Amino acid sequence: MDLNKMIPKVGSVIVTVTVSLFAFFQIINFAMGSFFVCLILPIGFIMMTAGLHYECESDRKVAANSGMVFAAVYCMFIMLVYFAQLTTVNNEQLTEQAAKLIEFNKFGLIFNYDLLGYGIMALSTFFTGLSMKAKSQTDKWLKALMMIHGVFFLSCTFMPMTGMFSKMSSDGDNIGGRLALVAWCVYFLPVGILSLLHFRKR
Repeated sequence: MDLNKMIPKVGSVIVTVTVSLFAFFQIINFAMGSFFVCLILPIGFIMMTAGLHYECESDRKVAANSGMVFAAVYCMFIMLVYFAQLTTVNNEQLTEQAAKLIEFNKFGLIFNYDLLGYGIMALSTFFTGLSMKAKSQTDKWLKALMMIHGVFFLSCTFMPMTGMFSKMSSDGDNIGGRLALVAWCVYFLPVGILSLLHFRKR
């Protein structure tokens, strides 16, 4: 068994399944389900990105290396965010001040870290897409989707600095926010599917 082929395939499947489940859990408003799949998504993303990093050609290694490092940083931020929600927030009685900081639905520090993590993920997809030399039509789509996804770095990183999310904790059920996340899933789901097709061909 060639693990260099198998692991990226499995990673692509994990990305596809977790993004699909995340969209479903957002639609039915099941927060704990969303938190759990977000804990798993970075694992698949690392495996998928490592596969694209492994096969890139020598004249694009810097881009591939950048994408791989940013993927690892994204993984660290996101796993810390959602592990905290599934453990400390879920199991302990928090003070009001602690809740403002680490409860995700309070849109405080931990929410900002989540946005920063996904901004860094966008950098990872941009550089990973840049490292690809697309030859088939599906690979061209994959490369384009990954590179365009890089624009999310700007919104995820700089919008929290404006304070626009600080008032959301008092708005109750934030349907608009959940719909925006579902829209992101619709965009990112083809990345997982096209990656799986890419690695199956390889």
